[in-house]
Amino acid sequence: MEPSKVFFTNLRVHNGDNLQNKLERLIRKAGIETIDFDGKYTAIKIHFGEPGNLAYLRPNYAKTVADVVKSLGGKPFLTDCNTLYVGGRKNALDHIESAYLNGFSPFSTGCHILIGDGLKGTDDVAVPVKGGEYVKEAKIGRAVMDADIIISLTHFKGHEMAGFGGALKNLGMGCGSRAGKMEMHSAGKPFVHTEDCIGCGACVRICAHDAPHVKDRKASIDQSKCVGCGRCIGVCPKDAVKPAHDEACDIMNRKIAEYTKAVVDGRPAFHISLVIDVSPFCDCHAENDTAIVPDVGMFASFDPVALDVACADAVNRQPVIRDSVLGESCHHDRDHFGAISPDTDWKTAIEHAKRIGLGNDEYELIEVK
Repeated sequence: MEPSKVFFTNLRVHNGDNLQNKLERLIRKAGIETIDFDGKYTAIKIHFGEPGNLAYLRPNYAKTVADVVKSLGGKPFLTDCNTLYVGGRKNALDHIESAYLNGFSPFSTGCHILIGDGLKGTDDVAVPVKGGEYVKEAKIGRAVMDADIIISLTHFKGHEMAGFGGALKNLGMGCGSRAGKMEMHSAGKPFVHTEDCIGCGACVRICAHDAPHVKDRKASIDQSKCVGCGRCIGVCPKDAVKPAHDEACDIMNRKIAEYTKAVVDGRPAFHISLVIDVSPFCDCHAENDTAIVPDVGMFASFDPVALDVACADAVNRQPVIRDSVLGESCHHDRDHFGAISPDTDWKTAIEHAKRIGLGNDEYELIEVK
């Protein structure tokens, strides 16, 4: 297999130029114009950032991508799916409000926001995974699957479970509905934290399998009937229903790869990663720590696997920032991400993605001025 082409531009600019112009030149040089966008719905998958986190990508970058799509005749929208955990993006209303709070609006980005899996994270599509070893049918947000074209616009950073958050993580975990996220994170099924339960019965009403029951104003879930869809998590008004985060990290990474394949199979896909503000942990945190390395630049490719490897290599070539979590702990390992999260190995996602035909781990880096 020939190396995949990954295009790169640094963050240097001169008078009369700016980073948005450089991003546009990058993605056009990388071949985005070869996609037929004419009249096509185009999902731009992005992370809007948990309220309180300031490391997420600025909406200006999303506007640049949306404007290019519109110039090519496409109909872009920004999208992400609801979270499995408690926070500012657990349902579509809070999610959109969080996006607005962080600057993402039709006025700042030039396109609308659609939350991929609907109001409560239950609007999904079962998508077969060709060659899937862990997932036979991925549960993907319906709006994501309704799109004709998928573009991942990724903030490349560290991640405590996946090793790093790149294109695979953005698409695989990010496009999974609540049930999909449950499947990737958990080998088990949800359970009720009884101290928080008020016995309202919302979980009973949403379940199609008669698994939750309320007794003495406390709910419990019959694990023999539960199918792990996670819908009860979304409707609980007190966040008393909890997911079982018990899947091994290497298995979770392989599931992320299989979910990514479900998202991109059978339609045009293009991938952009910005290696800036490389925080040690995910933008899902309601805070962000100091970046672990200096800003690197912007990358684009049709191959999400090669893109992730190129970004990881670029980060690992950088010196550690002294006052970051790596600098303070004196970790100067050649794999910065492994030093942050020693219990996980990001290479498992890369190796599995290559095995199932999602992309190539060898790349040719082409610089764009």
